[in-house]
Amino acid sequence: MNFKKSLTLIMNSALEAAKPRGKFKSLPQKPKGKLIVLGAGKAGASMAQEFENTYDGPIEGLVVTRYGHFAKTKFIKIVEASHPEPDTNGLLVSNNIFELATKSSKDDHVVFLISGGASSLLTLPAKGVDFFEKQRINKELLSCGAPIDEMNIVRRSLSKIKGGRLAQAILPAKLSTYMISDIPGDNPAYIGSGPTIQASGLNEDSIKILEKYEIFINNKLMDIIKKNTLPKLYKSPEYMLATPMMALKKAAEIAIKQDFIPIIISDSLEGESRVEGKKMAELAIKIKKEKKYRDITLHKPILLLSGGETTVTVKGNGKGGRNTEFMLSMAIHLKNASGINCLAIDTDGIDGIEDNAGAYISDETLKKASLQKMNPLCFLNANNSYEFFKKIDDLIFTSPTLTNVNDFRAVLIQP
Repeated sequence: MNFKKSLTLIMNSALEAAKPRGKFKSLPQKPKGKLIVLGAGKAGASMAQEFENTYDGPIEGLVVTRYGHFAKTKFIKIVEASHPEPDTNGLLVSNNIFELATKSSKDDHVVFLISGGASSLLTLPAKGVDFFEKQRINKELLSCGAPIDEMNIVRRSLSKIKGGRLAQAILPAKLSTYMISDIPGDNPAYIGSGPTIQASGLNEDSIKILEKYEIFINNKLMDIIKKNTLPKLYKSPEYMLATPMMALKKAAEIAIKQDFIPIIISDSLEGESRVEGKKMAELAIKIKKEKKYRDITLHKPILLLSGGETTVTVKGNGKGGRNTEFMLSMAIHLKNASGINCLAIDTDGIDGIEDNAGAYISDETLKKASLQKMNPLCFLNANNSYEFFKKIDDLIFTSPTLTNVNDFRAVLIQP
């Protein structure tokens, strides 16, 4: 049996389940005024396209997505900007989105489309915050290993648009929010830093996070954060179109058809990629040795499925994302154990800032590296997982998927 082919089929089914196609079941009624669609995220363009295909009535609007994640629309303008580091394109379109929100009237209905990546794409600094200073802080957050919820707490504290502030600008127009979750736990307030969602917590939380990761801010910026309080919002309709668990459940369905035993470990796995890769390797070896997982006997292949978002603390100068780093760490700790095949990808199709979605490993991984006289640990310590898998031809390419429910991992353990 071609296990790589089977895992790829299962992976593709998870990606399909994460897309917005056919997911807009509850639509707003036609308003007296305009139906305005605003949005941001890696799935922003595909969500806008699907909303247009589903809604029967006049529409206008503006959505920002990542470079390369464009989808053709008739009425909603799509603009591309930089991710994960915000750029001036993102700044300009974010300002335009905010202006459209403030100009909406009580007879209008604003539909907001939000998905992962919106925190960087929808970048509009709070008054007094320098854009380039915000860029610096964002870059340091990305490299320090902070989990996504902590990053988004900091991002919203520096923003004019996040943490419910866009919803405040939309008033008195009606508002409906449609979401694709990339957040462990699917908390709407953390998806894209929640521009239209009531946020909780204190602004001092942001300062504590910056101190924790030793990210410098001056007294002026600290004062702005303290004064940039979160608004109190009226409850408006919220709809979840896709989540990591939806993708994992679909993958499990297809796994059963492949005659595997699927086990969903978690849809919210977090932690340092290299550490979590080691843990996953140890679990796979344990299952292989004991011929069971808990009370499930290894009488046919067991498939461990997981989602969530691991992180990478950058110490080297190599290339690679969290999924290739996870896979490289796992391969090292599997030590050529036979009968274990795995893949890990970022469901948006881009792992980190490279052109691959992730990587694949098997008992051939370290053998291939040895033939090329490559030291896997050196590549791991240099955060150079992309080059490692490129050299042994085990990178996974999907191209931009136009969705994002974070990481997808599949670990197949044969009897």
